[in-house]
Amino acid sequence: MAGLVAAARARELGGAVTVFEKGDRPGGSMRLSSGFVWRYRDWERFRLECPRGDPVLQRLVWEGLDGALEWLEALGAPVLARETGNPLTTGVRFDPAGLSDVLARRAGEIRFREPLTKLPESVPVVLATGGFQGDRELVRRHITPEADGVLLRANPWSSGDGLRLALERGAGLSAGLDEFYGRNLAAAPSVPPEKFVELVQLYARLARVENARGETYEPRTWSEVDVAQWTARQPGARAWYLVTDDVLGERVRERTVGEMVEAARAAGARIERRDGAIAVQVAAGITTTLGGIRVDERARAADGLYAAGADAGGISTGGWSSALAAALVLGKVAAEDALS
Repeated sequence: MAGLVAAARARELGGAVTVFEKGDRPGGSMRLSSGFVWRYRDWERFRLECPRGDPVLQRLVWEGLDGALEWLEALGAPVLARETGNPLTTGVRFDPAGLSDVLARRAGEIRFREPLTKLPESVPVVLATGGFQGDRELVRRHITPEADGVLLRANPWSSGDGLRLALERGAGLSAGLDEFYGRNLAAAPSVPPEKFVELVQLYARLARVENARGETYEPRTWSEVDVAQWTARQPGARAWYLVTDDVLGERVRERTVGEMVEAARAAGARIERRDGAIAVQVAAGITTTLGGIRVDERARAADGLYAAGADAGGISTGGWSSALAAALVLGKVAAEDALS
C-alpha cells in the first residue's frame, strides 16, 4: 500500500518515479488482506487502544485518513463496503486486488524482482518494504524465541530490507520492536496465502485459551492481537482454544464460531473433545511488525529518506490500529514532502 501510494501521489504531483519491487507482483501484503482501511471513530479511543504509540503520528493518521480515502476513490479504487462491522471504527473496504492494480497503474515504472540494495544519495527515497516479519532471525531477535513455529501470514518478501537500509543511513528505531499484528490461525498442516482469511480463529474472548502446559491467558483487546502475541511466545508458537457447544452459534463479524471451527477441521487442524468442550489447536500468524524505523510527522527518517507502511514503526504500539490506514496516509505524506 505505502509504496504504491507514494509513487502514485508523486507522479500526480509531477515527480519522476521508479518503484523497486522485490516481489513478482504489486501490492505486497495489502493484496492478501481483507481490504479494510479504517480508523477509530474517536481520537480518545485511538489513544486508549494504542497507549504507547507516538501521538504525533497517530494524530496524523487519524486526521488524514478520510481525505486520503476520498483520494483513493477518486483514482478508481473499487469499494466493497463503507462500514467496518465494528462500532469502534469507521472506514472503507476495498477489493484488495483491484486496489493494488489501480495504484500500480498510477505508480509508473515498477521493476519487479528487483530489491533496492543501496540508497542513492541524490534523490529522495521512500522505504516501503513492509516490515521484517519475513526474516526469521529478526523475528527471533526482537519478538519471540519461538520464531520457527510462527506462521507467516503475509507476503514472503517483507524481510527487513527497509530497516537495514535506514539504519545504514543513520535513522533511528521506533518503540514496539517486540510487537506485531497477527491472528491466531488453525494449526493446519498447510496454510497457503489464499487461506489466510478463511483459517483465522477469531473467538479467543469466547474461549478458554491455554498453552501446551495448561497455562491460561485472558484476552484483553477486541482485536485479539494480544492473544496472537502471547501465542507466539508459547512452546512451538501454539495454543488451544476450548469452546463449549453453546457458543458455536455466536457471530464474530461475518462468521460464527462454529463456522471457524469447521474451517479449521476441514484444513486438517487438531481438534479434540476435552472436558465437555471442543479444543482447537491454533498457531500464531504474523501479518506485520509494529515496530521499525522512527519517522517524524512528514514520514522523514533521515535526510532525503522517508519510511511508510510497516517500515515506519511506533504507531500502534501497545495495541492495534489499521496498518493499511497508516500506509495510505504516510505514503501520501512522504510523496508530498519529498516533492515540496
